[in-house]
Amino acid sequence: MAIVIDADACMACESCVELCPEVFAMNDDGDLAVVLDPSSTAECAEEAMEACPAEAISM
Repeated sequence: MAIVIDADACMACESCVELCPEVFAMNDDGDLAVVLDPSSTAECAEEAMEACPAEAISM
């Protein structure tokens, strides 16, 4: 299972970062979420995927 963020769909709302900071972070410009650990099995990663308003996160 690889966690991926669709850069074109990401709205930079930071909900994934707030829900799961061990897996997600914002890029240096703060305009895109990035995956810190694509192979993470943290439960919060799935919660972040479900909470993403842009549906930009996939596994």
